[in-house]
Order: sequence, then C-alpha cells, then structure tokens
Amino acid sequence: MDMLIGQKPRAPTPSPGAAAAAPGPAGLPGPSAADEMIVDSTQKTFMHDVIEASRTIPVLVDFWATWCGPCKQLTPALEKVTRAAGGRVKLVKIDIDANRALVAQLTKIGLPLQSVPTVAAFWQGQIADMFQGALAESEIKRFVENLLKLAGGAMPAADLLAEARAAMEAGQHEEAGGLFSALLQEEPESPEAWAGLIRVLMAMGQEDQAEDALAQVPAGIADHPEVSGARSALALATEGRAAAGQMADLERRVAADPADHQARYDLATALNALDRRAEAADALLVIVKADRGWNEDGARLQLLKFFEAWGLSDPATLAARRRLSAVLFS
Repeated sequence: MDMLIGQKPRAPTPSPGAAAAAPGPAGLPGPSAADEMIVDSTQKTFMHDVIEASRTIPVLVDFWATWCGPCKQLTPALEKVTRAAGGRVKLVKIDIDANRALVAQLTKIGLPLQSVPTVAAFWQGQIADMFQGALAESEIKRFVENLLKLAGGAMPAADLLAEARAAMEAGQHEEAGGLFSALLQEEPESPEAWAGLIRVLMAMGQEDQAEDALAQVPAGIADHPEVSGARSALALATEGRAAAGQMADLERRVAADPADHQARYDLATALNALDRRAEAADALLVIVKADRGWNEDGARLQLLKFFEAWGLSDPATLAARRRLSAVLFS
C-alpha cells in the first residue's frame, strides 16, 4: 500500500498548460481535459460558451480587465480550482474592455459589472450565484462546491473522501489508506484525509506510522476537530495498550474495592482500547458520580477525550454525554 508516510504529500498544482493529456502539434503536449474547460470568450461566443454550455455543466464567468490588480490574483486561483474540479465545471473569461456591448447588455439584467473582478455562476442558462472581489482560494473552492451541489454534483475530492470512508467502515483498511493518501496528493491540507489516514493506520496496528502521519499534519489544520479526534484516539490507544494487558487484575481490584477509582479509571482506558465504548464510559461515569473532584476532575476530562476520539456524533458519545449531563446537573 502506497501511503504518505515519511514524506510530505505533494499536491498536483500545474501551471496553466502544464498538464498534458494527448500530444499536440509537432509532438508537443496538448491541453489537458481540465485545461479545455478554461476558455476566453467574447460577446460573439458568449451564448455558446456560457448560456448553452450551462445547460449541461455549471459555468463560472470571470469578468476582468487588464488594468485590474485584484483580477491578477483572482484569475489564477479560479483556474486552479477549475482544474481541480476535473471537468465538472467550466471557466469562461471575459475582458470587459474588449466586450463593452456584452457588459452593457448584462448590466441591464442586473449583473453589477461596474467594478471588477466579478464572477457569475451560470446553471441551466440562468445566473445561479455571484461574487465580487479577489477571494481566497479556499473561499473560491467553497463557492464552486456549492455550485456543484446545486447542479447535483460534487468536487472529485468529495467523491474520493466518501469512497475512502466507506472502505474504512467496511474494514478494507489498505484500500482506505490508499484512497486517503490519494486525496492528500490532491488536497494536502484536508483535515478529513489526514484524520482518516491516521485512523486507518491505527486500525492496521501501525501506530508508529500513525504517529509519523500526525507529525506531518500541516500546522494550519492541526487543531481541526477531525485531526484533534484522531490525535486523541492515538493517545488513548497508546495509553490503553498497557492497561488492556492488566484487564483481569483491574476487574478484580474494582470488584474488591468499588472506591478504587484509579483501578476503575485504568479499566475504562483498557475497555476503550478494546473498543468497548459503552462500558468504558460507564466506568468513568461511576467515578464522576461518586467523587467529581477525584484526581483533579480526571474522570470527566478522560471522558471528554473519549468523546473527541469517538467523534461528537458517535452514538456512544451521544449516549454518554446525556448521562454525564444528568450526573453533573442532578
């Protein structure tokens, strides 16, 4: 399995015209399929390039001008996101100074083209959405994702993430790991992909590699809930491994002395390591109910780590959180 461990993933971010599909004239590389979805248009071809094309594919129209500084920042970002969409969206660029008649006509129907850059999204021959100004690449991506959702589609990365998660849930860990790694090649700052890769390595018993993967997570997403959850899961797995080997002894100690909170705490950690979530939560809740201040509120804090590791929408989290609230506020 080719997972991204020991090296930083590299996102494919070709410059315009750098990607190649079929050979061009004289054996030179031809444009990629994604590049063919980026075109310059005029008032003569607007109906064909935008209105007619939008009957089958969402179309972004970038209204720009040579004198516009923000346009020089926005257009490359639009092109990058369009290429990442892999042929699921089209980008049409219109120079407003060279197409004044078209601009005047579109202004009459409500498009605010008095200032640029302006980007209008067309779907089924109609304007579906728009924005003005130079947005960050992440905001452009969200704009395109919403447009694709409106059209009943999604970015390729979203499909890849769904496939990876399905494979992980089905216990196909090697396949899931490969898919998460492939997603990281496309989106190196995807917290969902990093978290998925870390969890899949844990499921395969490769905790050292999971630690390596965690160390490679970009700083900007290190505190994302998905990454934090994977980090907590990894820490709890390491903590619980030793305790799991002492299960029988811990159970005997708790049975002999129900007030032995340390033994019950360690037992909860061991149960969690064995994925016996409800029992693990029950053990900590017993401590919280009996002695909230034990070990500086350690049982409640450990339970919160469980919630983070399991995921806030996990059934075990939801059930235990309700019981914790009942204990705290009774």
